[in-house]
Amino acid sequence: MQLRLLTLPALLWFSATAALAQQTKTDTVFFDDFKGKTLDRSKWNVEITGRTVNDEQQAYIDSAATIYTENGVLILKALYKPGHTSNEGKKYDLVSGRINTRNKVMFTYGSASARVKVTGGDGMWPAFWALGKGQWPATGEIDIMETVGNTGWISNALHGPGYFGNTPLVYRAYFPKGTNASQWHVYSVDWTKNSLTFKVDGKVTYTVTRAMAEKYGKWAFDNPKFLILNFALGGGYPNGVNKVSKPYFGLSQASVDQIKAGNAKYYVDWVLITR
Repeated sequence: MQLRLLTLPALLWFSATAALAQQTKTDTVFFDDFKGKTLDRSKWNVEITGRTVNDEQQAYIDSAATIYTENGVLILKALYKPGHTSNEGKKYDLVSGRINTRNKVMFTYGSASARVKVTGGDGMWPAFWALGKGQWPATGEIDIMETVGNTGWISNALHGPGYFGNTPLVYRAYFPKGTNASQWHVYSVDWTKNSLTFKVDGKVTYTVTRAMAEKYGKWAFDNPKFLILNFALGGGYPNGVNKVSKPYFGLSQASVDQIKAGNAKYYVDWVLITR
C-alpha cells in the first residue's frame, strides 16, 4: 500500500518548527537558510566530478552558474554544456551541482530536514540524503528524498551491507491530487538507535527498524553521517523507472530541452539538523 500525503497545515507547522529550532541553540546541530550572497563554504563542501557513479549523465562542477543563492534560496541548476571535460579526461554534455557537509557537520541520531521544491521531467534526479564516511555501503546511506522526474511521488530508502543498490528497504510516497514535488515541501528523517522514520510535511511516510534491516545485513546506522544535496541527470534509477535510453541513459529529450532552456533547477529554502 502506498501512503498519500497531507500538505499545507503540516508545512506551515514545519516552517515554525524550523524557526523555533534555530532559536533553541542546544537543540540545533545545524541550520542554513541560505541568506548569504553565496553558498556558505564554512558549512558546505562543493563536489567536483571524478568517478561517475550510477551511470549518471552529468558532471558536477564548482560554478556560480550551477550552485548559487537567490532571495534566500539555494539553487542547484543543471546546464547543457557539450564538451565539458573532467579532470580525468571524461567528456560530458551536461553539468550540475552537488554539495555536502562532510567533516564540517557530522551527526549521529537526531532529525534532519529540508524545505525544497524540484523540477519535474523524466530523468531529473534531485536528492536530499546522508552518507557515512568510509566504504559504501558498509557505512550506510539514508535517502530522505529522491525523485526521478515524476513529481507525483518521492522515494525514501536505506542502503547498507546486504541491502544496497536495488534495496528492499525503499518506499514510494505519493502526493494527493492537486499537489506534487514541484511545490514546496519539508522532507525529514527522525533517526534513533533502532529506527529511521521518514516524513513529508510532518506526516510519516515510511519507517525502517533495526530488525527490518538486519534481515538482510548489518545495521549501518550507528555511525556519524553527513548531508548531501545534489541534482543528478539520468542514470540507473531514472532508467529503471522511465526506461528512457535516448538521447541520454535515463534522461528524455523533453528534459534535455528543459535544461537547454535554463529551466532545470532544484530549490532549497533551508536545511536543519536537530537533536
